Amino acid sequence: MSIFISGSLAYDRIMNFPGKFSDHILPDKIHILNVCFLIDRLEEKRGGTAGNIAYSLALLGEKPTILATVGKDFDRYEEVLTGLGLPQDGIRKMDDQFTAGAYITTDQSDNQITGFNPAAMSHPCGYQFNGVTPENDLAIVSPGNLQDMVELPRKFRSMGMRYIFDPGQQITALTGDSMLECINGAHMLVSNDYELEMIMKATGRTKAELLTMTDYIITTLGENGSRIDNGEPVMVGIARPRQVLDPTGAGDAFRAGLLKGLTDGLDVAGAAKIGATCASFCVEHYGTQEHTFTPEEFKARHQAAFGA
Repeated sequence: MSIFISGSLAYDRIMNFPGKFSDHILPDKIHILNVCFLIDRLEEKRGGTAGNIAYSLALLGEKPTILATVGKDFDRYEEVLTGLGLPQDGIRKMDDQFTAGAYITTDQSDNQITGFNPAAMSHPCGYQFNGVTPENDLAIVSPGNLQDMVELPRKFRSMGMRYIFDPGQQITALTGDSMLECINGAHMLVSNDYELEMIMKATGRTKAELLTMTDYIITTLGENGSRIDNGEPVMVGIARPRQVLDPTGAGDAFRAGLLKGLTDGLDVAGAAKIGATCASFCVEHYGTQEHTFTPEEFKARHQAAFGA
């Protein structure tokens, strides 16, 4: 069984401002705002939804195909993907563009100012799906190029391939009608609880109505685990991390574990438990692709949490 991951590949440039933004923003001058924050730290991390999901799947022993578009500065990221043994035939390279980048500045009160440059992500991946076995394969459409997010679900439905729709950060960029089209026929709709409210508002549909269009709705609830809706709701707990340093990327790690569980033939609740365990390793580190684990470590933590 092959796994296809549509989404973004990006560099996250994370900066710290050793003060408070509020001390330098004058409320009565907000209409002529012009400020400069001198940062004291800059780190570059690999990120993007597709990259994050693929990274954790590689730790779980899978070799998914990433469907994304990158730019001329992708070489550092490419080396890591090659080291993980991940195929790159689904990655389209644009020599006249930069790879998408997020520029995140955080102050001492944990307030953030973020700029995001889509750059190469503005172009669709253009993958052809030659030689695939759609009835046995699985895909996820996660936040990335908008054209891909709308057209790939159509492609998967026409091919008879199961897919998960995960609009995430692109909810506000998609129209309600576009989201309804993507959800209709999806195997799962996956989001966090806030995003689900946004989806219902944008589409004008209740959760019960959305459930008539997709097999499952999975809602992640942070430290409260996740909820599976398909008839009677099923709650899935968390696996306890050693420490929580950074929740960023936990959702993508959860999706990786969910995909792994489904690929291995587990039921949805069992797959969500794999997702919960995978997410617990991610939150122990700063960055979305900094965690590692051995099969033995994963098994021990999973058994401690779920007894399976």
